[in-house]
Amino acid sequence: MFKKELITVLRHALVSFGALACIASPSITQAQSWPDKPIKLIIPFAPGGTTDILGRILAQQMTTIIGQNVIVENRGGAGGNIGAEVVANAPANGYTLLLASGSMMTVNPFLYKKLPLNYATDLTYITAVAGGPMLVSVNPNIPVNNLKELIALAKTKPLTFGSAGIGSQVHMAGENFTYSAGIAATHVPYKGEGPALTDLASGQIDFMVGNLPAAAGFAKSGKIKALAITSSKRVAQLPDVPTVAEAAIPGFVNMGWFALAAPSGTPKAIQEKIYAATQKALVSEAMRKSLEINGLTAILDTPKDQLDVQIKNETANWEKVIKARNIQAQ
Repeated sequence: MFKKELITVLRHALVSFGALACIASPSITQAQSWPDKPIKLIIPFAPGGTTDILGRILAQQMTTIIGQNVIVENRGGAGGNIGAEVVANAPANGYTLLLASGSMMTVNPFLYKKLPLNYATDLTYITAVAGGPMLVSVNPNIPVNNLKELIALAKTKPLTFGSAGIGSQVHMAGENFTYSAGIAATHVPYKGEGPALTDLASGQIDFMVGNLPAAAGFAKSGKIKALAITSSKRVAQLPDVPTVAEAAIPGFVNMGWFALAAPSGTPKAIQEKIYAATQKALVSEAMRKSLEINGLTAILDTPKDQLDVQIKNETANWEKVIKARNIQAQ
């Protein structure tokens, strides 16, 4: 009798265990099979800007590494918030990713009264990808040839500066520059860096502090006048252009950076696969050359924990600038 009861108990236990295994198995199977279909990489700005340039380089390399197409989709507007919302609301399965500019995570939470997402809880940050300096430039009709002349002009007449949108790192770099230079200028936001540079070249706005990859081509072709680079040293792409510190504002440095994110709740095993594939892409010879040509540097070995600390530190710094300049967005 006891033997029959024991067998019955064991059978029930096995059935229960099997049921639990069935419940748990989808996420395990999902992680093991990832990726088994194309991946969408959301670029939260218009085509032609640095986020777009970097995203297409990264997508090309990751396509080769993971064996599935990584498809770039531009969803610009609202300082990157529109694209970020798309990713935050996507299934947390590793098939929708976001290439975010640093400002989206460190600036937007303070700048916008209402956000369509919570950057701290609705996204998970996988790794930093790349970073680089920015370029202070003016439209070809502005009667200045160096940074000191631009600052002097801004003290005699109202000037405008463009950006990739309110809260974008191009916007904040412009605010940081005007704040450090002790000048006032009217901000003109666009849906991306590309459209802003096009208007700069056509004389619709006066100056801009844009990411080097997007701005360098305009400068080399003479469509805009390059005045200074925001790094601590001059760059190979524009060796005759001085740093801001050399030209007018000692100690000034302003670097842009970009990171890869996924919807919150994405399985850790999938995050680890994305991280590994990204690191492999960043050390590839093809990507190294592409980044170098565009004035960017790969940011290696920055897993989620390190990136979270970086975001926290930069958030505190930008909060001061936002309050000092009384910058607000709707």
